[in-house]
Amino acid sequence: MAPSETAATSASSKRKAPAANGANGNGAMAPAERDAIETKYRDFFWTYTEEPHRTRRLAIIKAHPEVTKLCGYEPWTKYVVAGVVSLQIILAHLLRNTSFWSWQFWAVAYVFGATSNQNLFLAIHEISHNLAFRSPLANRLFAIFANLPIAVPYSASFRPYHLTHHKSLGVDGLDTDLPTAFEAVFLDSILGKAFFCTFQIFFYALRPMMVYRIPMTWVHLLNVAVQVTFDYALVSLLPTYFSVNSLLYLLLSSFLAGSLHPTAGHFIAEHYVYETITPTARDPTNNIPVPETFSYYGPLNFFTYNVGLHNEHHDFPAIPWTRLPALHKLANEFYADLPQHRSWTYVIWQFIFDEAIGMRCRVKRKQGGRVVGGGSAVAKVADWKEGEIEA
Repeated sequence: MAPSETAATSASSKRKAPAANGANGNGAMAPAERDAIETKYRDFFWTYTEEPHRTRRLAIIKAHPEVTKLCGYEPWTKYVVAGVVSLQIILAHLLRNTSFWSWQFWAVAYVFGATSNQNLFLAIHEISHNLAFRSPLANRLFAIFANLPIAVPYSASFRPYHLTHHKSLGVDGLDTDLPTAFEAVFLDSILGKAFFCTFQIFFYALRPMMVYRIPMTWVHLLNVAVQVTFDYALVSLLPTYFSVNSLLYLLLSSFLAGSLHPTAGHFIAEHYVYETITPTARDPTNNIPVPETFSYYGPLNFFTYNVGLHNEHHDFPAIPWTRLPALHKLANEFYADLPQHRSWTYVIWQFIFDEAIGMRCRVKRKQGGRVVGGGSAVAKVADWKEGEIEA
């Protein structure tokens, strides 16, 4: 979408125009359908339009049929993951006798540890799409290995929630990347947004379970068992090489990776609406698409599996990180005019201090989407096929 379709004259003006969501003969949403809080604060961008990525994917395939040759797993991924896991274990060893409260401990954790664990977060993201190995089982098991320096088991749970995010982008009650009504109300201030950015790793870890539960499988149990064994070994079984401080280093690295760290800017940059939306576009009955995915083409992609190319990733989740730049180059006419971020650090700064940007700046849908991997949520549209889940 060209920015001119939605941009207002002043990007810094306060978003005050309410969305027109009353029921009408065209099937517009009645206020009673929403939670009481969201009825009072109608600042989410509600829409009836289809998420844009499927439509653009079909258009790109039609214009460039050769794009499908970019799909498939990337053999280099396993070597990168092995290298980063090894680096974190070495640093955990070297810091075993360094005080947790020393500036050296925190400096290493922030510069090297957080960057490394953010890399592993996004390695698990990549692996969740079956892009490290040809075999789905090999990908599940390798994700557990990539999880080790993160120190908390999460790779098995991440996959179904993340694939549901793809299949149900913006769908209220299914896309757990969306802020809840509670967050939108109580974190809608500079202090609230600063708190969210500082502790966002906990929001992303706990929010999915508050929205809906996924069933426990043997992969989840194996993930927990392997991680607990690894953590216990660091603390108790290998006293010559590691200590409690080694585990604290890994935990601190994970926390900082999801806190006020440059690479953590991608969490906000990907789907929060940074465009100023006109009142006409805010009215969902007008069916004007609001830009809901933003890309970033800067140097931090080097550390993050090109996750900044996020429009490209959502358009073609089966294309691995090494080939996303080729997709952007091949279909540049589809991406050149899409809104993008220049800096993830500035994304965090602007999110906290710009009153026009906040927790409610997300596109939401009441209809569409499906749950991947089962769970307690009732999908708005059911019957996923196994091939679609693994796509």
